[in-house]
Amino acid sequence: MRKQMIENAAFEVATQVRAVEDSIETALAEIAELQSRMIHARSTARIATATGHAAFEHVAQTVQALVAARGGMADAHMVLKETQQSVPGLRTTGFGDGSECPPAEGFADLRVVA
Repeated sequence: MRKQMIENAAFEVATQVRAVEDSIETALAEIAELQSRMIHARSTARIATATGHAAFEHVAQTVQALVAARGGMADAHMVLKETQQSVPGLRTTGFGDGSECPPAEGFADLRVVA
């Protein structure tokens, strides 16, 4: 019972970590699109580059902050992965010599034939 509770809690954390990572990457993609649209709008309106440049700089700073947040989440993910080995019930146990199972060479491809 306790092992299942630990596994469920770990799964919830892992799921949330992935969701946060995906959210940051989605935000990065959206902000890149915003930058592109800002450039296109300026070009379409044929106005000076200086017009709206302050806003463009703020958006660029936001991109830098999101990239830093992405790196922070990647670091946190690695630390959580390492921490997993310290939590009873979540440790990875290996048997055998650690080689690929089954070995890649020496076996013919298996194919489904109708």
